[in-house]
Amino acid sequence: MYVCLCLGITIEKVSDAVAGGATTTRQVSDACGAGSDCGRCRRTIISIIRSAAAESDSGRRRTV
Repeated sequence: MYVCLCLGITIEKVSDAVAGGATTTRQVSDACGAGSDCGRCRRTIISIIRSAAAESDSGRRRTV
């Protein structure tokens, strides 16, 4: 699925940037270009970042 239509950047590329340590839309933009043109995709990028953070947090929690 395309996240950034201006530059043709897919969710896979954005997810790779997030997996590589990007935690802000600016860092994602620097890593793969998404969000650097019109900015319309920034909400989607934020959702991808938050989703990845939630998955990471749930993996760290342990049931006692």
